[in-house]
Amino acid sequence: MNHTPHSNRLHIAIFGRRNSGKSSLVNALTGQDTALVSATPGTTTDPVTKAMEVYPLGSCLFIDTPGFDDDEGELGEMRVERTLKTVEKADVALLLYEEDGTLEKQWMDLLAEQGIPVIPILNKADSRRDVASLVLRIERECGRTPVVVSAKEGTGIQDIFDAILEKLPEDFGEQTITGGLVAEGDVVLLVMPQDIQAPKGRLILPQVQTIRELLDKKCLVMSCTTDKLQASLQALVRPPKLIITDSQVFPVVYRQKPAESSLTSFSVLFAGYKGNIHDFVEGAAAIHCLTAQSRVLIAEACTHAPLAEDIGKVKIPRLLRKRVGGGLQIDFVSGSDFPKDLSRYDLIIHCGACMFNRKYVLNRIAHARAQHIPITNYGVVIASLTGILDKIVIHR
Repeated sequence: MNHTPHSNRLHIAIFGRRNSGKSSLVNALTGQDTALVSATPGTTTDPVTKAMEVYPLGSCLFIDTPGFDDDEGELGEMRVERTLKTVEKADVALLLYEEDGTLEKQWMDLLAEQGIPVIPILNKADSRRDVASLVLRIERECGRTPVVVSAKEGTGIQDIFDAILEKLPEDFGEQTITGGLVAEGDVVLLVMPQDIQAPKGRLILPQVQTIRELLDKKCLVMSCTTDKLQASLQALVRPPKLIITDSQVFPVVYRQKPAESSLTSFSVLFAGYKGNIHDFVEGAAAIHCLTAQSRVLIAEACTHAPLAEDIGKVKIPRLLRKRVGGGLQIDFVSGSDFPKDLSRYDLIIHCGACMFNRKYVLNRIAHARAQHIPITNYGVVIASLTGILDKIVIHR
């Protein structure tokens, strides 16, 4: 459980003004000195994360953010901007209220607009004069009863965990990588080319997570590299129910797969696991409208040095330019960088997003849809460009 990737954890973000006790609250929630605590306003300059297991919530990621009232010039604006970026990832928000609740009400509305469950918190109960009247005022202003805590004395912490459990998004944790594509006893063949992108001595995260889920589902799992596909199929008593491969070798595997076997890729599965596969399939139709004068944005969750045959920076651009012409302009972003203004683009192509939580990917999809820009995914694009999109199975 301690090794659960951050992207698969419930993201609980703490928002509030400078010196409202956010960092102290994070430390009280985690039982550790996770965040630096100081009486100096603006001590937290970047979001600070701490992963932990919380019964009965499970795997959680607490995020301490800079104060949203930071007005110290350009640096203050940058810190507030990073706090705003955290909103895009939050599954649940803890909002610390102060006596003048004007800013807090604005943030309550902002978070609500994003569909994020908000738990108002009244911290520093040990040092406030009239907690009861302040609670009533917050109830009146935001329509919700705040959880009263003292991070300093550790009181009210269990009440926060109970409130999170009540506010837990209904569909959180229900998404699976393979959905209903396989069941107990099904044979699943994983075709995994160990090329320059595969870390030496290790598998990439989507492969590891998929294998673990298949084992949990009691599937019969067999793995091979692309050049051993035929030998692996011959070694099986019956054709596999499902073949999962790397999107880069879709055409090779498709030509060799048994007619009875369904085919998909890790990237396509993660498109449904992390985002909305139907939006990505719909977005892929825009490929056929691209011209040599079009502009495409390719977004990766990971930040890494470009590789010789990098799928995002080399292979997909090569396939696109072969289809529409060498003049096609392609921009790249990675990590948390994602333009606010997408109007210049005719298509956005996103990676499998194994490093992002589902909330973050869905926000990016919504951001693109709000500006009427089609968005799709690496695996879906490759399946479309190689003519087999209608022949693969997708996460449902």
